[in-house]
Amino acid sequence: MTESTEHPLSGLWKPTHLQALYYGSDSVQKHLLPCLPSTTSKAFIITGSSLASKTPLIKHVEALLGANHHAGTFSKIGQHAPVAHLDEAADAVQKDEAVDTLISVGGGSPIDSAKVISYRHHERSGNFLHHISIPTTLSAAECTFGAGYTNEEGAKVGLAHPECAPHVIIYDATFAKETPQRLWLSTAIRALDHAVELLYHPTATEVPTKQLCLTAIASLFTYLPKSKNDPQNEDYITRLQLASFSSLYPLGTNVNVGLGLSHTLGYALGSPYGIPHGITSCLTLARVVNLKSSDPEAAEQLARVLPFIGRSRSGDNKKDAVEVADAIEQLVKDLGLDSRLRDYGVGEDQVLKIARLATKADGGQLYYDVVSLIRSKL
Repeated sequence: MTESTEHPLSGLWKPTHLQALYYGSDSVQKHLLPCLPSTTSKAFIITGSSLASKTPLIKHVEALLGANHHAGTFSKIGQHAPVAHLDEAADAVQKDEAVDTLISVGGGSPIDSAKVISYRHHERSGNFLHHISIPTTLSAAECTFGAGYTNEEGAKVGLAHPECAPHVIIYDATFAKETPQRLWLSTAIRALDHAVELLYHPTATEVPTKQLCLTAIASLFTYLPKSKNDPQNEDYITRLQLASFSSLYPLGTNVNVGLGLSHTLGYALGSPYGIPHGITSCLTLARVVNLKSSDPEAAEQLARVLPFIGRSRSGDNKKDAVEVADAIEQLVKDLGLDSRLRDYGVGEDQVLKIARLATKADGGQLYYDVVSLIRSKL
């Protein structure tokens, strides 16, 4: 791993193997079939039960593929991708040797599941599968080569391999219109979490990472309130999808550590307590940014956000970083996403356990800071 530095300016950016990014209304209809790796490709759809049973989207994808290309559909991927669902899906894919493509439709759980299934296919056959991702949320799982799933003990575990990154991403506003508003808005805060934490990530480069993250932050602050008020506006949806892409894809493959403390807390809260990752970001991001304001290097990067959300810098990086934290907290409230841990059954008796899981420690300044942060959200 090559770290990036600000003084002097240096770094290394290595992109994923993404071959194509399509965006705009009806992009699936227009572009799905040409994205298959060959004219004889067989594709297996990976998705969740809600999309399959409550929307016409999966039947639409199946119809586009037709008998020539549709090998099957697995539609039982649950929140946080339980390993039992992954096992079942991987076995279903493995039964048909003609399958060379996975099409993930949905949010982070189906997309990450498809990555894991491809990895398992490689373990068995020596080959990774072609992966086409059709996201319906803004969590940006399609932008990375890493995947998270929930093990038998209920803990989130990770897998990462450069060949697991999707080869094609199709952002289609007509698909995203089927997403419930709270899920749509909360996963947008997840994208904001990506963009903010990449600003102080040790391998994040100035170009394209930080500059794209800053534009993502600007778009999220601009279009989220508009999308809340006009949820069927396809232009707003597409602009938010592109902001989601810009929030995380620029990280690339030069990385071997997690994104940051807000994400680490999200993993400690998500799978163990059944809290959606969009909501974990609503709970943690503003408080983490406030905490990071005391770190001069992080504060220097966070202060850069202010002009992108319509505010002026004071020249005092710590003060400006705190203002960024306040702006994030206000955005979450304005979107109707302000949450408390008690809403998810998390009480004082769980605070130290969560802090230990997030910090991998039983003491020290970070541990006690995280304890205070968690208590502030009970």
